[in-house]
Amino acid sequence: MPQAARSSSDASLKIYFRLLRYLRPFIGLFLVSLFGYVIFASAQPMLAVILKYFVDGLATPTGVMPYELPLIGGVQLMYGVPILMIVIIAWQGFGSYLGNYYLARVSLGLIHDLRRALFDSLLKLPNRYFDQNNSGHLISRITYNVTMVTGAATDAIKIVIREGLSVIFLFGYLLWTNWKLTLVLVGVLPIIGLMVNNASRRFRKQARKIQAAMGDLTHIASETIQGYRVVRSFGGEDYEAERFAKASEENTAKQLRMAKTSSTFTPALQFVTYSSMSVILFLVLFLRGDASPGELVAYITAAGMLPKPIRQLSEVNETIQRGLAGAESIFAQLDEQPERNQGAIEREQITGRLEVRHLNFTYPGSEQPVLQDINFIAEPGQMVALVGRSGSGKSTLANLIPRFYHHEQGQILLDGVEIQDYTLKNLRRHIALVTQQVSLFNDTIANNIAYGDLASLPLERIEQAARAANAAEFIDRLPQGYDTLIGENGVMLSGGQRQRLAIARAILKDAPLLILDEATSSLDTESERHIQAALESATFDRTTLVIAHRLSTIEKADLILVMDQGRIVERGAHAELLPRNGPYARLHALQFAEADGDDDDKGVAEASPATP
Repeated sequence: MPQAARSSSDASLKIYFRLLRYLRPFIGLFLVSLFGYVIFASAQPMLAVILKYFVDGLATPTGVMPYELPLIGGVQLMYGVPILMIVIIAWQGFGSYLGNYYLARVSLGLIHDLRRALFDSLLKLPNRYFDQNNSGHLISRITYNVTMVTGAATDAIKIVIREGLSVIFLFGYLLWTNWKLTLVLVGVLPIIGLMVNNASRRFRKQARKIQAAMGDLTHIASETIQGYRVVRSFGGEDYEAERFAKASEENTAKQLRMAKTSSTFTPALQFVTYSSMSVILFLVLFLRGDASPGELVAYITAAGMLPKPIRQLSEVNETIQRGLAGAESIFAQLDEQPERNQGAIEREQITGRLEVRHLNFTYPGSEQPVLQDINFIAEPGQMVALVGRSGSGKSTLANLIPRFYHHEQGQILLDGVEIQDYTLKNLRRHIALVTQQVSLFNDTIANNIAYGDLASLPLERIEQAARAANAAEFIDRLPQGYDTLIGENGVMLSGGQRQRLAIARAILKDAPLLILDEATSSLDTESERHIQAALESATFDRTTLVIAHRLSTIEKADLILVMDQGRIVERGAHAELLPRNGPYARLHALQFAEADGDDDDKGVAEASPATP
């Protein structure tokens, strides 16, 4: 065997055995199932033996010759054969029930554990993993790939055990009855082995392509569903329909190639198997010797039973290869390193003093630095604002503080302790984060505000947070109030309402460090004024880091850091920076000139006479 083929086979076995390690909690149920299939398979040659007695009985004039039958002793054939047939079928049915039912329990438990392991790993993977893998492929892995593994862990195991044992019992009976004739079948086995090995490689390769195509299909569907408003408002229906159709056609073509391989392989295997059967029939007639007609019929019947389990064993190879391709991608995700959590420090309370020293950062896989030599201190109770053009590194800095990404150069100190020395859970417990892209869940308003660690807080605290974020005024108008379901990602709410719920969630957390990343960008002017009043109370006595697009929202900040191309180019309070006529003053003048222009346009529109 070539080295490449051997290594591929070894890798397949390694993946499959790793998959089967998940069976350990169900080993008792698995043994019951195995016992059931032993019972089922043992009944196969028994049926051939029954024919022996039946045919021999036909040789008598009346068919009532007394005979010593297995299990029931001496009895006339006319009565014994039907009784024995019923006993064997009942025995086989009992074994089939034990095997199928208990293996189903094992298989479903195995898939449940795999799904949980896969989903739990998603909760622990670093941000860069989500940056490098689109959501469609991740969802496809949990749904479609796990379904492929289900086939390998249910139908495949069932067929391998049940049909494999049937082949063993039938083959054993044939060897016991006439070992010389049976050697003809043995000569065919190497040919079957080569055919199966060749088909395995093709099935595996095609299964990987199908898996990737299904990920693309899921990704396109997910994007279209999430962005349906953009699709409709910009007339993208035809484009998305064509994109989805192409992905679906590609997936269908790959599925057809798999079906073609399977459809070619099965008849070829049947041809080889039945060719050997034809040789056996010839030899039986040529070398019948002293064997009775019943013995010959029983032998031929048992040999005739072999092609069906052999064919099913060969067909299950496609299912196994699909499952191995799915398991390969699942284990690749499970083997990904989770977020680095080497810190050991846990503090119940902190003051919120934030200090950044000589911080540099470059995203993994990139050579362009995003942050360069960042230095500043935010004392407890202070508000520090980050302003600057898009792409200047403001959000990156905000993402480094809760360790969504890890810095290698410089220090970020929280209460004098490097943030990487805290445990992740403890660090993030002290930080409340509100971003421009609000994440809400298809749940009630109350459960969206009191999310995660906040879920046990009483309704009174939730209502206080909502009032502080100016969210109570629209919540109270809803028919179910705080029990109102808001739809996927808060689709039932306006942008400003969704943003206020996110701010209410941060206020409820009551963390000593508050990060607001464009938190007021989705609010109208009136709501913004209410939110500013709420944030003034929310930011009291806690450190607040604000990334602001609207400079009017950070005029009261204790320290304003102006960023450009990853560097701090200017710092100071609003009153200090304006007279300098530097970058901040230019940004301020530009923004307020745009605002004045909008107001002038509005005034002209209001003063224009109404058209009839």
